[in-house]
Amino acid sequence: MKIVDIIASPGLTGFYFDDQQAIKAGAGHDGFTYTGEPMTPGFKAVRQRGESISVMLILEDGQVASGDCAAVQYSGAGGRDPLFLAEEFIPIILEEIAPKLLGQELDSFRHLVGLVENSKRPNGDRYHTAIRYGVSQAILDAVAKAKKKTMTEVILEEYDLPMILEPVPIFAQTGDDRYDNADKAIIKRAGVLPHALINNVETKLGVNGELLLDYVTWLRDRILTIGGDDYRPVLHIDVYGTIGIAFKDDTQKMAEYFAKLEKAAAPLHLRIEGPMDAGSTEGQIAQLKALRAALKERGVKVEIVADEWCNTYEDIVEFVDAQAADMVQIKTPDLGGIQNTIEAVIYAKKYGVGAYVGGSCNETDAGGRTAVHVALASRPDQMLAKPGMGVDEGYMIVHNEMNRTLALLRRKASSR
Repeated sequence: MKIVDIIASPGLTGFYFDDQQAIKAGAGHDGFTYTGEPMTPGFKAVRQRGESISVMLILEDGQVASGDCAAVQYSGAGGRDPLFLAEEFIPIILEEIAPKLLGQELDSFRHLVGLVENSKRPNGDRYHTAIRYGVSQAILDAVAKAKKKTMTEVILEEYDLPMILEPVPIFAQTGDDRYDNADKAIIKRAGVLPHALINNVETKLGVNGELLLDYVTWLRDRILTIGGDDYRPVLHIDVYGTIGIAFKDDTQKMAEYFAKLEKAAAPLHLRIEGPMDAGSTEGQIAQLKALRAALKERGVKVEIVADEWCNTYEDIVEFVDAQAADMVQIKTPDLGGIQNTIEAVIYAKKYGVGAYVGGSCNETDAGGRTAVHVALASRPDQMLAKPGMGVDEGYMIVHNEMNRTLALLRRKASSR
């Protein structure tokens, strides 16, 4: 089965592009948008619509395989690729990527994605991570269609992984509506919640961390009140470096604050993502290691999750090798081709570091469904419900795709 044609169409994502630099600097709110001037190159506003590109591979038998190119909400921040706009990148896909794939036999996912991942643009640059991400999704879908298998099975076979017919915990993110959406996640019995979008010191963390401390206390009480005696999810909160800002990167003061958060969360387990932003991969590794050591010295069991400056497969290897975090977020669009996400999960698990198949609210339903197959095959500790920030939609997409796939795989396993 060969690829006979490639087409692309512009699309929208499940959220928005936000200028993280401007938000951290205090951009004001006006309804659902932000006020003030953008600060990150490429942005025309602090918040603008998220854009995607659907890549469709036409197969010899008329089947259509597809994947969506998309970039993260905070594009251009923390060492990530710049803003991804459909009008700018569709010509690159059709003129530069398509010739590499047309006529190719759909016999190996890993071989085909390598044709894109390892190639360069005429100017010598690598292709934008969003392009590599979406095209790799389409290739995986195409190989699965050619072989009449699920995408999970293709990954299991090509990476020689064991089939485990159990769901992967799903992480629901609330966005700024961190109270009502936390209720939604609790009612749906998400395995991990709430993310909470703590991206500003004064309005969300508190200058001494008091706002987040109050929120964690409320969240624990809310889960124990409406969740039932048999529901004990993991609390996972992304603070976008604000704890480092509030405590001036003083490791000891940060560790003392983590101890307070742990007490507020008990009996629930707590993870904090991105406690500080050191401005570089090397600096981030050093600061996270120092914080982990300080927490261990105090007996604080709050886990640290690496995000900023841990963007590529190579970055993840560095963080894992340094044992700089308890868990790494493998932010799928930032890694380019999804084969990098698969390999990053395998690498982290090999060396005893938690793996989180994440991504962004600013993806599409296609990216969310493909990530389910990646997770079911590679077995991370958790995966993100995506896209969007409304809980319901993203959780439904990921949860249902996971259950559908498990049902199919169980049927096949029982018939052997």
